[in-house]
Amino acid sequence: MKWMVASDLHGSATVCEKLLEAYRREGADKLLLLGDLLYHGPRNPLPDGYAPKRCYELLNECRDEILCVRGNCDAEVDQMVLEFPIMAEYILLQLGTRTVFATHGHVWNPENPPLLSPGFILLCGHTHHAGCDLFPDFLYLNPGSPALPKVTEHRGYLVLEEDKATFKALDGGTYWEREL
Repeated sequence: MKWMVASDLHGSATVCEKLLEAYRREGADKLLLLGDLLYHGPRNPLPDGYAPKRCYELLNECRDEILCVRGNCDAEVDQMVLEFPIMAEYILLQLGTRTVFATHGHVWNPENPPLLSPGFILLCGHTHHAGCDLFPDFLYLNPGSPALPKVTEHRGYLVLEEDKATFKALDGGTYWEREL
């Protein structure tokens, strides 16, 4: 199983196009989106190529390959135009022998984790900062934001496989990798 994980597109059609190109290039089984897909939010600047309508058109083209959770900037009106479910606060997924708790990160995060069994992976977005930290009961992973990254050198996504997590740039270059 190979997943491509991204978060916080915030309506950037430019980034969405590059992300979907990367998804095809990676040959991943699923695209897991951690929320904040279409709206930029009142605290954020407009991202480059801000075009929410074009963004949802692009995402709808691969709707059968997308798993998604709701971000703090996502609303019912977004679900009206997106042709895949986006309103779940979290999803539990199995990656080999590991259980993944995928959520946006504004409710559950390393500072306020859900009840997790030892060995779980807590997968969040929201902070716009890529991260990989080992806690006593879980591994925390965050793909960052390709549209509005806090660290501008990391504008990309995460590839999750049973044995490793790889943080990549939109052009496919590897930032760093961690064995799971």
